[in-house]
Amino acid sequence: MDKTRRKFLKIAGLSAAAGVAAPVGLDRLLGKSARAASQQHGEGNAAHDEKLGPERAYTGKRYGMIIDVQKFIDNPGLAQKCIKACHSYHNVPEFGNHKDEIKWIWTDDFGNVFTGQSTYKLSDEMQNAEILSLCNHCDNPPCVQACPTKATFKNEDGVIMMDFHRCIGCRFCMAACPYSSRSFNWRDPRPFIDKVNDQFPTRMRGVVEKCSFCAWRLSSGKDPLCVEAAGDTKAMIFGDLNDPDSEVSRVLKSRFTIQRKPGLGTKPSVFYII
Repeated sequence: MDKTRRKFLKIAGLSAAAGVAAPVGLDRLLGKSARAASQQHGEGNAAHDEKLGPERAYTGKRYGMIIDVQKFIDNPGLAQKCIKACHSYHNVPEFGNHKDEIKWIWTDDFGNVFTGQSTYKLSDEMQNAEILSLCNHCDNPPCVQACPTKATFKNEDGVIMMDFHRCIGCRFCMAACPYSSRSFNWRDPRPFIDKVNDQFPTRMRGVVEKCSFCAWRLSSGKDPLCVEAAGDTKAMIFGDLNDPDSEVSRVLKSRFTIQRKPGLGTKPSVFYII
């Protein structure tokens, strides 16, 4: 860790210790993000936010995903197959304990994934379901506004990316994310990678990481690895939310879906069929 990094962490440490994820701070971040998007593009995501005016036509892409929970229930082991496809390629370490856990995509129970949804009289099947979770690649991402070095940014396709080399480990993005979708390397992850994939960079101690929707595959017309692993089950559907003719858009029009914490105004790009 160089002197610049140590200097920043020394200054940022007090702020992080005090807790930068206070509700008021999150509201301000979300408001700032919405204003910035409006100023940059001349429009907000009006199709999903009445406050930003009537629905407008969009240019460009915004990638999103649908996760069909029932199909994962009907296919035991499929969720773990999707996780393995992601973690093995992206050199995600296995520390063997929850405290140091690094996760790009993982499973959790209904109550933890959908904290705003009632679990009263929830069916045993759904109560025991392993529901996949990952970065929501929000259209209004508070993590991007919280990052002081632009290590976290939204690319031209709406994917929330991480520049590992620019990350200084302040963890402001982790505090700002309401979905706990980011992990921090408290120690060197490299010795804990079962088999290193030379096609993707490993990280270092003091760096935040998360799902990237496999952005490096999207440019060549391929789906994310987890979607590819789900295969013909259609348990995961991926595509351009701004394209009305894409499969993901057609399914969203025909099926009822829910999102994680939609009331926060982050506009998640991951939808769930329950």
